[in-house]
Amino acid sequence: MNNQSKCSGCWNQGKGNIEKISEAMKKHLIRVFNPILVVKNDNELFIANKGKLVLEEGQIKPEKSLEALAWVPPLPPESLGDPDFKKKHGVKYAYVAGAMAGGITSVEMVKEMGKAGMLGFFGSAGLSIEAIENAINKFQSDDKQIPYGFNLIHSPGEAGLEMETVKLYLRKGVTKICAAAFMNMTPSIVYFRIKGIHRDQNGTVIVPNSVFAKVSRVEVAEKFFSPPPEKILKQLLEEKLITQMEADLASEIPVAEDLTAEADSGGHTDNRPAIALFPTIIALKDRMQKKYGYKTPLRAGLAGGVATPESAAAAFAMGAAYILTGSVNQACIESGTSDVVREMLAAAGQADVIMAPSADMFELGVKVQVLKRGTMFAQRAGKLYELYRSFDSFEDIPEDQQKMIEEKYFKCSFNEAWKSTSDFFAKRDPRQNERASKDPKHKMALVFRSYLGQSSKWAITGDSSRKIDYQIWCGPSMGAFNEWVAGSYLEPYQNRKVALVAKNLLLGASFVTRGIWLKSQGIPLSPDMIKFSPMTEEELESYF
Repeated sequence: MNNQSKCSGCWNQGKGNIEKISEAMKKHLIRVFNPILVVKNDNELFIANKGKLVLEEGQIKPEKSLEALAWVPPLPPESLGDPDFKKKHGVKYAYVAGAMAGGITSVEMVKEMGKAGMLGFFGSAGLSIEAIENAINKFQSDDKQIPYGFNLIHSPGEAGLEMETVKLYLRKGVTKICAAAFMNMTPSIVYFRIKGIHRDQNGTVIVPNSVFAKVSRVEVAEKFFSPPPEKILKQLLEEKLITQMEADLASEIPVAEDLTAEADSGGHTDNRPAIALFPTIIALKDRMQKKYGYKTPLRAGLAGGVATPESAAAAFAMGAAYILTGSVNQACIESGTSDVVREMLAAAGQADVIMAPSADMFELGVKVQVLKRGTMFAQRAGKLYELYRSFDSFEDIPEDQQKMIEEKYFKCSFNEAWKSTSDFFAKRDPRQNERASKDPKHKMALVFRSYLGQSSKWAITGDSSRKIDYQIWCGPSMGAFNEWVAGSYLEPYQNRKVALVAKNLLLGASFVTRGIWLKSQGIPLSPDMIKFSPMTEEELESYF
């Protein structure tokens, strides 16, 4: 008995073998389909292979057995996230490519995500109805149906366009939308969500359309997690857009079952830290689920800053049903932008971003996060907003500043800029021109917004004469990603494919999580042991 000791777990070697953790840990962490067992032999730690593990409190350790110190289960990438999320949306992995406006999240990008067992949202914000419909047709013409969604951006100055976009989605059978930049519920978002809702023969409420809400504020998240407002339902009934049955059943469902907590991201953002924002959203989700007792549990995902294996692992550890990426996808070869932008993004650091006035909510002072390095867009957009706040018309602006704006920003006279702006709104929203004819401040705002709007298009098309004016939506995650992939296959943007990036992040999250589980059981691991390096497509084949 003197040679025996009590333990909570013992490993009988049998035909198995052991390997020193200093030599074999990294090899075993990446084998995410297999468990890992750490045992102690003569005060050294080893990884045990095969053999027999017995776990029993107070057991007497038999001779020729080793004490088991730690064990972690398999964790393949498809195990990450919420299984109900994956089942609901027909995907294998809890990974979403967010909708970057102007078609930057392109048809090709969304298709690649779908083929890889993930979900992508086409970046329809800022595009015409005709362009959006053309994109829908490209998905629906494929023989192989893949999961996909489209963006719906809140347009406070263009409510008619927002509703027209929703009617197009309903008419064409688009069943998933990503609702972005919403501050309140609108008739269009509610109309999309509840149209077609009904009970099946078993009395179960069937909801054909899914809304992914992307929010940064708890008060907005609460509105999405609530049933549609009665006031809006009444309006939709009066306009004969919904039936009484649809209005009645609406009280049993939230506007959005899936809500993405958007932390410090590119584009529209409140720059919230993910580690503070997400637990708050999770707590709200649980309260709202308890309050309304929805048949289908609410889900919350995380976006903003997810760009490394560690950040992806942290998101899932905090309870994310899925993760959503944006900035890192823009540098991928499938994105609907120019090579010069991809090159600029691939060189960006975490501090190379800045807030700037947005085109769609210019008058409200709403800002978006953009790339600072290599462009003066943020400074110029900020100057235009400052002038808008200070003067009631362009003619009131001091003459030297008028000249500077015309020569450096517009590269034409204000009147010429107004001509092209009014031509644009004559097709998109004639009411804007009518208002501008009576309100010179609004006229000035439209011209300034035109510069802001065109700046993103110059970047997308790679207009070399306008590089200094490029508006490139980007968050600090881009810099974090670049730091992670430095010196690897993924460092050159030419090798960055959206599904390849996603697979590396997911496998990396599994790898890192297993390492953390071992450390939490007291196993000392050096930083190098739990550092996941990007893999090539060939190297990833056996994992996906």
